[in-house]
Amino acid sequence: MVDITHKTVTLRQAVALASVEASSEETIQAIVARRVPKGDVFEFSRAAGLLAIKKTSDVVPDCHPLPIEYAAITYGVEGLRINIRVEVQTIYKTGVEVEAMHGAMIAALTLYDMLKPIDKHLEINSVKLESKKGGKSDNKPTVVPGFKCAVVVCSDRVSAGIQADVSGRLLVDMLEQRGINPNEFTIVPDEVAKIQEKAKALHGQGYDLVLFSGGTGLSIRDVTPEAIKPLLDQEILGVMEAARAYGQQRTPMAMLSRGVAGFMGNTLIITLPGSPNGVRETMDVLFPAILHVFNIRGGAGH
Repeated sequence: MVDITHKTVTLRQAVALASVEASSEETIQAIVARRVPKGDVFEFSRAAGLLAIKKTSDVVPDCHPLPIEYAAITYGVEGLRINIRVEVQTIYKTGVEVEAMHGAMIAALTLYDMLKPIDKHLEINSVKLESKKGGKSDNKPTVVPGFKCAVVVCSDRVSAGIQADVSGRLLVDMLEQRGINPNEFTIVPDEVAKIQEKAKALHGQGYDLVLFSGGTGLSIRDVTPEAIKPLLDQEILGVMEAARAYGQQRTPMAMLSRGVAGFMGNTLIITLPGSPNGVRETMDVLFPAILHVFNIRGGAGH
């Protein structure tokens, strides 16, 4: 199955439609009057559709098992056509469109099976996805031309040339994958004065987004939060709360991160861990949703 461990849990919704065409008005009248020999076709097919929704991952090999938190199957009769509408919701890492379509298919097939003794010319006309919501596909803010982004690595060892940078380059790659091309990449030692000097310089140059990597842990030399926090005019506590909560689901050590985020004037500053895993996880949970802050403030985000 596709790896979804990096995805975030969000509300996912899907609606699927199916239709069954009868060949005569007599069939429709039998359904409405509940005179079908096999029983109430709507209630039987509804039960079958609900079971199908829950069992989708058992019969579609690449589907992930997921919690179904809401499912509804409704019907409408339009001439000789029986329309089936299936809505499914969950709060999970992946969508429920296949579950909705599977429910619609089985509901339609159950209708067909129950009606075939009285109508030999039934047709299942269509099964299709009407809509889906949730996940990053619904949350794709972009940046307008002129958006300025910088990446700053805070590390004594990297700045001294003792150790090669990995996390900073990974951060640049992940930004580029999201359509953001950093205008500056630089390395500074773990010193409050140097970190603040760089933050002030980038702010003065009109940067929209500055990402600091490293120095958010608990060692004596980890001073990035102490350097950045006093510069923030508006701290955004939920940003790091989300990052730590996401990381905590993957390693208990995530609770030790002391990252901060907020605005220095119109410059959004976010401090990320110095480890590659920490960078990857923070980027996965924050982007692209974090770019909405520029819409709210009327800045360079779009």
